[in-house]
Amino acid sequence: MKFFETSKYYTLKKSTYISLRWIGIIGQLISINIVYFYFNFQFNFQIANLIVLLGIISNLYLVYFYEKTQLSDRSALLFLIIDIFQLGILIYLTGGIINPFVIFLIIPTVFASSNLGLRTNISLLILTISMIVFLTFYSEDLPSPLGNHFHVSPYYYYSIPISLIIALVFLNYFAIIFGAESRLRKEALNKMEEVMAKEHEMLSLGGQAAAAAHSLGTPLSTIKIITQELLKQLRDNKDVIQDIELLASQVERCNQILKKLSLNPSEEDDFIDEDLTLKDYLKEIISSFKETSEKEFSFNFTQDSNSKKITKSIEIVYGLRNFIGNANKYSSKKIFINLKSDSKSTEISIEDDGPGFSNDILPKLGEPYLKSSSFTNKTNSGLGLGIFIGKTLLEKNFASVLCRNSKTRSGAEVIIKWENKDLIKI
Repeated sequence: MKFFETSKYYTLKKSTYISLRWIGIIGQLISINIVYFYFNFQFNFQIANLIVLLGIISNLYLVYFYEKTQLSDRSALLFLIIDIFQLGILIYLTGGIINPFVIFLIIPTVFASSNLGLRTNISLLILTISMIVFLTFYSEDLPSPLGNHFHVSPYYYYSIPISLIIALVFLNYFAIIFGAESRLRKEALNKMEEVMAKEHEMLSLGGQAAAAAHSLGTPLSTIKIITQELLKQLRDNKDVIQDIELLASQVERCNQILKKLSLNPSEEDDFIDEDLTLKDYLKEIISSFKETSEKEFSFNFTQDSNSKKITKSIEIVYGLRNFIGNANKYSSKKIFINLKSDSKSTEISIEDDGPGFSNDILPKLGEPYLKSSSFTNKTNSGLGLGIFIGKTLLEKNFASVLCRNSKTRSGAEVIIKWENKDLIKI
């Protein structure tokens, strides 16, 4: 199973969860004992400490018997249920819903909402709401003598659980949304790093292939000469001559393969390894697409286009390739690329004559894993990774990227802009 498939499973880091539980357990012990011994409040002290002891035992189980470093979704659900019940029983013994520490009931659910699956979160949410409702109607009195003098209006009393439930739902909703977005973005960034690693690997392999072709040229030439001499000397030996001819043909085949390997990587190396102007970068990228595409590329640039060479950058090349590749993919017939610059900035615009961006995803462009709800675009739509990767790589290199529908044509338009002072930093 691939890494990106296994990384989609929800887990909770055991060490972090154990540390948080120790903090909660120690806090409970301190609160119970200070209230009982220092303030002389009367409540069921023995049962309260017994409940905390159960929390300690469950945490020791995690430390010494649960061997995995990550809590699975199911295991995390089980221990979070224990946390909710443990805290709920303590609050039941000490005043119920009017106990100020009742706010802590929402912590396990909120904590889990950004780390665990949706079904687990919904289960914990329902359980916590049920516990709040139960504590509203059933509980022991506040510890005496506090309970003897503390009286609240029913309006205030019932507003406490209502406010807790609203806060719980509100916090869970946003934590789930932000957690899901964070996971998607992290996965997309990992894929971007994987793509860039492959680019560097291919570049490295190209150089190695060229070096291998150069190094193997001499021994293969020697073998070829020896086979020719053997053919002359043993031409009357029919049993051996066929093997020598086969050897000669394979040597020639090796020469042809190495020749191809030495030619292609050298062309790519010249493109990647040489410091070029943005105009030359665009020319090379457009040329690479023209070799495989039947569509028409129109490249225009102003005479005063920035002529300063920028340091070789696979990130800029790949970012520009992504946007030009998208234009090539979704255009009907033509792709329009314009480069213009002045004393302050340099701007590249990439337009096509295709259907353009769907209105429902236009405000979210640049985020990974976007899907249009438009029926006409579903069959030909991607996941937004191309735009996400291109935008991230170019913005990392000081560019600003604007994606929109073209104001002059039917298709999409991407505007990439650099301040000239920032281009020098690349």
